[in-house]
Amino acid sequence: MTPDPGPAGVRLTGLHLYPLKSAAAFSVSEAEVDEIGLVGDRRWMLVDEAGLALTQRQLPRLARIHAIPTPDDGLEVVAVGMPALRVPVPPDDGRVVAAAVHKRAARGLAAGEQASRWFSEFLETACRLLYVPTPLAIPIAAPWGDGKGHTAFTDGFPLLLIGSGSLEELNRRLDRPVPMDRFRPNLVVSGTEPFIEDEWDEVQIGSIGLRAVKPCPRCVVTTVDQATGVRDPAGEPLVTLARFRRRDGKIWFGMNLVHEGCGTLHLGDEVRVISRRDRGTGKGIS
Repeated sequence: MTPDPGPAGVRLTGLHLYPLKSAAAFSVSEAEVDEIGLVGDRRWMLVDEAGLALTQRQLPRLARIHAIPTPDDGLEVVAVGMPALRVPVPPDDGRVVAAAVHKRAARGLAAGEQASRWFSEFLETACRLLYVPTPLAIPIAAPWGDGKGHTAFTDGFPLLLIGSGSLEELNRRLDRPVPMDRFRPNLVVSGTEPFIEDEWDEVQIGSIGLRAVKPCPRCVVTTVDQATGVRDPAGEPLVTLARFRRRDGKIWFGMNLVHEGCGTLHLGDEVRVISRRDRGTGKGIS
């Protein structure tokens, strides 16, 4: 099938990693894509004493932690009022800890006790830091993974894409506009009409082929100011979004993607639509 370039000028204009799950974004101009997603994206995660993932759902203060990936896959971590922390990747033969990401079983290598103490002090709750190497990656749930895809400590899929036109339409309805970081995408594309990503089935960005597998249901994390770690007392933008993007009991914004190969993404890459889904089939949002 011949790729459909879509509207002229559709480009990748935002590229974001979240080295530590649910902590601050780390924006880059290019990123490698390996077997389980963007290199350096959500390879680290905090869990509570029961092994359950800690996110901004419970701890909005996580937004104030800035974790920067190092060339050797470790982390450099900073937060206001705390000494800088450097965390090396645990050894391959280190302790494997069972965990869960929103009811999905996961496993990770335990980081050192110094890291656990640092995060427990800042977040004021007992927690442990885990790292997921590729061999411990989480299988993508059927039917979306086709029995072969894997992901890091994501909510379910390696990549999340949002069109800038979708945010513009939401902000048109809000009394106080919100930035794109409220929705924590990996990929932002510009030059599209609102919510056109709902219709995409297969796309290509630069040299990377991607399958649009499932719209993204949104939660209370969208109400957290990513600069301050404080929730909006009025519940915005989720309240407004629910008025026109609710379906099947969930509120949808953005599209989850599974990549079809490895390579490198660059800001400015062309976005080409290979195939579209029929809104009438129920696979998209109408």
